Amino acid sequence: MEFAGYRVVVTGAGRGFGRALALAFGREGAEVFVSARRFQAAEDTAQEVRQVGGRAHAFECDLADAESVREFAEGLAETADAVDVLVNNGAPYLDAGGFTEATDEQVAETIAAGAAGTVLVTKAVLPLLLRSDRPDIVTMVSGCGEYGNHRSAAHEAFYAAKSAQAGFTEVLSKRLRPQGVRVISLYPPDFETPDPLGPEWDEPTRNGDALRARSLVDCVRFAIGQPRDCFIKSFYFEQV
Repeated sequence: MEFAGYRVVVTGAGRGFGRALALAFGREGAEVFVSARRFQAAEDTAQEVRQVGGRAHAFECDLADAESVREFAEGLAETADAVDVLVNNGAPYLDAGGFTEATDEQVAETIAAGAAGTVLVTKAVLPLLLRSDRPDIVTMVSGCGEYGNHRSAAHEAFYAAKSAQAGFTEVLSKRLRPQGVRVISLYPPDFETPDPLGPEWDEPTRNGDALRARSLVDCVRFAIGQPRDCFIKSFYFEQV
């Protein structure tokens, strides 16, 4: 198994891409630590990882709440003495129609969870990553964080959160590289996430098809699986 012995943390793993990524790592032998805003959602994913033969631990973590992030990191430290990979996947998508149609609370929560939450989780988990001899930080930034990209239907607050992630990972990469940490960022357009436990997951794709989650999972696996002298900093995608 490609990732046997790896300890992988995935935020926002209660559904969607985070769930798919957790299952993929679990199938490949990694010990997976999954978080979600609601504990039961995280536990459901962890149970699915166990059912496919992996090891998994579930945690509650509200990325918009600094205290919740601290408690999550403390729980991780009690469960594992080191972490090899942190995947910053959690960030609430917001599509509330026009700019003024979102409530102030929706805007504040979207930016708090996506921007501040990503920074706080990374800061809190970094001590565990530095105990690994193969530390990687992977952030699902999205094309909304790419300068000049305006093709997503996401709300402006989501664009703001993703632009913050892009700036954060750019400077973090430069500052952590001397310590052996690879900071890997993905900038996909809006993509489809079929059920990773269903038949559609393995269906072949054709030219012109929308990007699918499995291709992104493969990108993450490829980047992490490279020897330490190979550092793939970013993945950019052409939207078809």
